Amino acid sequence: MGRAKRKLASEAEDGAEAAEETSFEQALEALEAIVDRLEQGDLPLEDALAAFEKGVALTRRCAGELDTAERRIEELVRDGEKWLVRPFEGTDDAQEAEE
Repeated sequence: MGRAKRKLASEAEDGAEAAEETSFEQALEALEAIVDRLEQGDLPLEDALAAFEKGVALTRRCAGELDTAERRIEELVRDGEKWLVRPFEGTDDAQEAEE
């Protein structure tokens, strides 16, 4: 493997590890910065590829966290004397919550 390819692979691995170690907000901010840099179009090819790979890792991280958060969102509903907890999507699978 050539030196440039090894460097890109190493930077992609570093980017994936960094994506896992940051908070959602930090990952999203880093992703936005990468998009801004790529949109300027003045990065050398190797740097643009490394930034793109890091952006993909950050995108996957953010999407995974959003999926997890979406599953956790619940809607608390009062039904007479009972509190019901049901998924945010509003399905009819409501469960009684402990009072």
